[in-house]
Amino acid sequence: MSKEFDVLVIGGGPGGYVAAIRAAQLGFKTACCESNPYADPKGEPRLGGTCLNVGCIPSKALLHTSHLFEEAAHGFESQGIQVGQPKIDVTTMIARKNGIVDQLTGGIKGLFKKNKVTQLNGHGSFVGRAGEAWQVKVGDEVVTARQVIVATGSKARHLPGIPVDNKIVCDNVGALDLDAVPKKLAVIGAGVIGLEMGSVWRRLGSEVTVLEALPDFLSLADVDLAKEALKLFGKQGLDIQLGCNIGEVKVTKKGVTIAYTDKAGAAQKLAADRLVVSVGRVPNTDGLNAEAVGLELNERGMIAVDDHCRTNLPGVWAVGDVVRGPMLAHKAMEEAVMVAELMAGQAGHCDFNTVPWVIYTSPEIAWVGRTEQQLKRDGIAYRAGKIPFAFNGRAMGMGAPEGFVKMLACAETDRILGVHIIGANASELIAEAVVAMEFGGAAEDLARICHAHPTMSEVVHEAALAVDKRPLHF
Repeated sequence: MSKEFDVLVIGGGPGGYVAAIRAAQLGFKTACCESNPYADPKGEPRLGGTCLNVGCIPSKALLHTSHLFEEAAHGFESQGIQVGQPKIDVTTMIARKNGIVDQLTGGIKGLFKKNKVTQLNGHGSFVGRAGEAWQVKVGDEVVTARQVIVATGSKARHLPGIPVDNKIVCDNVGALDLDAVPKKLAVIGAGVIGLEMGSVWRRLGSEVTVLEALPDFLSLADVDLAKEALKLFGKQGLDIQLGCNIGEVKVTKKGVTIAYTDKAGAAQKLAADRLVVSVGRVPNTDGLNAEAVGLELNERGMIAVDDHCRTNLPGVWAVGDVVRGPMLAHKAMEEAVMVAELMAGQAGHCDFNTVPWVIYTSPEIAWVGRTEQQLKRDGIAYRAGKIPFAFNGRAMGMGAPEGFVKMLACAETDRILGVHIIGANASELIAEAVVAMEFGGAAEDLARICHAHPTMSEVVHEAALAVDKRPLHF
C-alpha cells in the first residue's frame, strides 16, 4: 500500500522546504521529496536546493572572505593598520564555505523533524490521478497526496557548443569550487552570478573580463544605479565589455580561448585560465512527466500558474523558479507560504511588486519597485530624491562613501513607487523601503521617521526628504 499524505512537495529548495514546513504547521500531513545529487555525509540527497548548496549561501561565504582579503591588501593601510601582504589559502576558504553549507542543510532536516515533515529521498514525477488525490512516483515507490506543490527549482542555462565540465569551463557550481585563483578569468554574462563570481576572484587576484551580450549594463535596474555600478566596477578592475557576440570556445592545455565580436563588430579573442558561463537559468520541469497528466507549461518550460500559484490541474500548485517572475529564493519562500495558507482556507498573500532584488557585490546593489525608465515609459508622473553616501558620517567612518539612495514617489499621492540603493549594506537597507511600500507608505512617511545617528539608514531618510526638495544634510 502506497504512502498517503495530505500534501506532497516535490523539491526541497527554499520554496519547497518552506512550503512543507508551513503546510505541516497548518495541520496537513506533509511530505517533501528531494533528489539533489549533492549527497550529505550520510549519502542522502541534500535539502536546500541550488540556493543553499551551490548558489546564494556559498557565494556569500566566498564574497565575505574575498572582501576581507581585499580590505587587508588595500584598505587597512589607509586606516593605520599594518599587516603586510596577505596570502589566500583557497583550500581553507572553500572548506569554510562547505562547512557553512553542511550546517545549514542539516538545519533544514532538523526543522523537518521539529514540524513533523516526512522527507522522501528520490526524484518526484507525476503518475496520474487516483480519485481525489494524485499519485506521484518518488524514487522506486508511488505515493499518494491530495495536494501537490511543485518546487523543483532551476538549473544553469548552458550555451550551445560550450560544454561545461566545471573544471575549466564552469557554471555556478564550478565557479564556487575552483581549487586555485586563476591568473585570468573570463565570465560570459554580466548578471548577478557573473558579477558576484567575477568580484570574488578579482579580489583574490584574478584578471577578470566579463563579456555581456546586451548593449546595456544591468538593464533590469534603474538606469542611474546601472551607470554608477558600471563606473565603480571598472575602477575596481572588472573589465566589463557590452554588446559581445560569443563565437567559438576552445578548451586548450593551458586553459580556454573565447572568440567573440565586440560592440563595434570587430573580431576579438580572449585567452583565460578559467571560464564561467552565467547566462541565466532554466526551470527544472523536464522530469515531472507533466505531459502525461496534462500539466500546462509555457513556451519557456515554466509551469503556467495564476496569481496564487494554482496550475491548471485541481490540487496542483507550483512555486519558485519553475513559475513566472524573478528566480529569487525569497520570492519562492513567499509563494510557498501563500500556497500553504490558501490550501488551509486562509488569505495567503504575495505582493510581487515589493519583491526586493539584491546583488552582493561591493558596493552592494539593491532595489524594490519601479525604475525611473519604467515610470517614464508608462507615463507616470513622479518625483525623485537622490542622496549620495559620500555625505554620510557613518559611511565615511566605514570607508564606504560610494553610491547613493534614490527614491521615486508618485507626483500626485507621494506614494513610494521604487527605491534604488548602491552602497555598503544596501541588502539590509532595502528592507525599510519594502516595509514602507507594503503598507502603501509615502515618501513623507519615511521623511517623518526618526532614524538613528550616525547610521547608513540616514541616507534613506535624506532621500525621502529630497523627494520634497528639503534634504537637511545635502
